[in-house]
Amino acid sequence: MHNNPIQLFDAVSSTFTYILAAPGSDAAVIIDPVDQHVERDLAHLKRLGLRLEYILETHAHADHVTSAGRLRQLTGARAAVPSGCGIPPAEVQLQDGDIVRFGADETIAVIHTPGHTAGSMCYVWRGNVFTGDTLLIDGCGRTDFQGGSAAALYDSITHKLFALPDATRVWPGHDYKGQSASTIGWEKAHNARVSGRSREDFVTLMNGLNLPQPKLIDIAVPANRNLGLPHSV
Repeated sequence: MHNNPIQLFDAVSSTFTYILAAPGSDAAVIIDPVDQHVERDLAHLKRLGLRLEYILETHAHADHVTSAGRLRQLTGARAAVPSGCGIPPAEVQLQDGDIVRFGADETIAVIHTPGHTAGSMCYVWRGNVFTGDTLLIDGCGRTDFQGGSAAALYDSITHKLFALPDATRVWPGHDYKGQSASTIGWEKAHNARVSGRSREDFVTLMNGLNLPQPKLIDIAVPANRNLGLPHSV
């Protein structure tokens, strides 16, 4: 079990949350927790005898509010966030190439993957990559707000994520079709947004999507820049 992430789902925003546990240790990390599921996530940690050391965010989300601030208060874990996302309360401001260490000798590699947002990051651990909204299963995140850039996203996916071994398991930040995981090799060969598409074609495609704004964006982004806590706290 400890070699695989624990994948949890928020049906309202189709958000995946992940718990990573260090083999032979009680140390754990949570990625992209959602405010409505604090009790659920704490129950998972308690049942498995795990102690939360870090809360990682892939970016400042626009479709849900994070529980990072509350989890930090309740567990004493440290919040680690992309430095380019404007989340000043977090103890750790991550840079491209950083290593997050937890447990005795577990390491998570930090990759800056701008495009969905200017600060977006992905995290690599034990043959798994947690891609947030950068790379989805058979898709990718939108690029039309929060400093997004279709050209930057294409480069992040093709130059950074597709440089990982083909067998690397892809765990996305969202899925809307009932899918749970993929691999870098599959996405390179089949991803409908990216595979076989030139940078110019990708930019044209993404810039023509004309998607509606996320319903919670005006609430979620300011809240998430404060780790989901009221600004008076």
